[in-house]
Amino acid sequence: MTHPVVDLVINGAQTKAAATFDRLNPITGDIATRAAAASIADASAAVDAAAAALPIWSAMGPNARRAVLNKAAAALEAKAPHFVDAMMNEVGATEGWARFNLMLAAGMIREAGAITTQISGDVIPSDKPGCMALALREPAGVVVGIAPWNAPIILGVRAIAVPLACGNTVVFKASEQCPRTHALIVEAFLEAGFPAGAVNLITNAPADAAEVVGALIDHRAVRRINFTGSTAVGRIIAKRAAEHLKPVLLELGGKAPLLVLHDADLDEAVKAAAFGAFMNQGQICMSTERIIVVDAVADAFVARFKAKVASMPVGDPREGKTPLGAVVDLKTVRHVEGLVADAVAAGAVQVNGGAADGVLMPATVVDGVTPAMRLFREESFGPVVAVIRARDEEEAILLANDTEYGLSASVFTRDIARGLKVARRIQSGICHVNGPTVHDEAQMPFGGVKGSGYGRFGGKAGIDAFTELRWITVETEAGHYPI
Repeated sequence: MTHPVVDLVINGAQTKAAATFDRLNPITGDIATRAAAASIADASAAVDAAAAALPIWSAMGPNARRAVLNKAAAALEAKAPHFVDAMMNEVGATEGWARFNLMLAAGMIREAGAITTQISGDVIPSDKPGCMALALREPAGVVVGIAPWNAPIILGVRAIAVPLACGNTVVFKASEQCPRTHALIVEAFLEAGFPAGAVNLITNAPADAAEVVGALIDHRAVRRINFTGSTAVGRIIAKRAAEHLKPVLLELGGKAPLLVLHDADLDEAVKAAAFGAFMNQGQICMSTERIIVVDAVADAFVARFKAKVASMPVGDPREGKTPLGAVVDLKTVRHVEGLVADAVAAGAVQVNGGAADGVLMPATVVDGVTPAMRLFREESFGPVVAVIRARDEEEAILLANDTEYGLSASVFTRDIARGLKVARRIQSGICHVNGPTVHDEAQMPFGGVKGSGYGRFGGKAGIDAFTELRWITVETEAGHYPI
């Protein structure tokens, strides 16, 4: 049986590695992709190529960069069938999730193109007579982008599009779980006409991840690193980069709360909670992991939510007949099962769910979860959501903030003033009033606080992350000095 083969991309050319590794289809166990297993030397060569291309790409005018990025967006969209096939086979995604990924990712590239003329500076009043003081933003240099498997097109594009728009060159470190999906992104960028070396691809065997990423971070030419993934790995990357005083943008784990207050529209809250908890089988950093509902409406909410979730079956994503598809591996199934068993043993009640069929795991709801249970604290990254009952609004806010994470959150209330007030008190980088915790737009400042990381992707915040702000002066009068 044939399977796709993925090579490295270094200096604009497909490049073989000395070894390969296989990514298996999580449903069938067959080889989904055979990919190059990069060495430290390969990683170094990719950075060298990016450094050599930097003077060429950074010197191009903003509209020239925009034109190439727009071509990349079109090239990405043209690969839709290939992306659907790759995501289904590598991570068990549904076709709908793959096509949503593609749509948003193409929009992100076009938004990145649009900001090329927005990388502006300032003229700052100087106290020195005849001194013109300028604040200028310039490309940071070579950027290493590291993306995960769960929303692979969105997060892969996000790792490289704005850095490129700002005049940087990039080395894209693909996920070991979706090397073909990530390679298709780089193919689209190469077809758009970027200079050789402006966009490079590194794939690596799982066992080599630490040393390959370490080599990328350590390379003298690398000036920025962005990483989306687990909090545990984010800490390792931040420490390694700190040794070289290199800035890092981290978007890490989450345990997003959705608060349902006493005056909430319960039908709207149920729809948003079901979408937020179970879209992509709960394998999204913004997934609703905790529904915190005040006692006054808790019974009514749970009854409606139970019925909604019962209408959301799981099935083989290749058949395309169910809203839920596969989770990425059996490890996820075991982890979720462990969280549920711990909660039920401690007195919680399983409202929805059942036995998994391999990596096909049904949507699971557990009511009566308390802060003492693992399900309250540990990120599940799977199709399970905890329902926590709060006495009142004040306790709901306290419960929402009782977590190491702080990425996304939402609050449901018919009183918009109350909603805004509560949103301001929730410790998260993102909070939505009367909307789901899962919401992403290319132009928004996306990122978290606490254990969910630091720095922001998107819009003007992305410009800040991937440029250097410099102070330059021009003297227009003769100087007068005390010595």
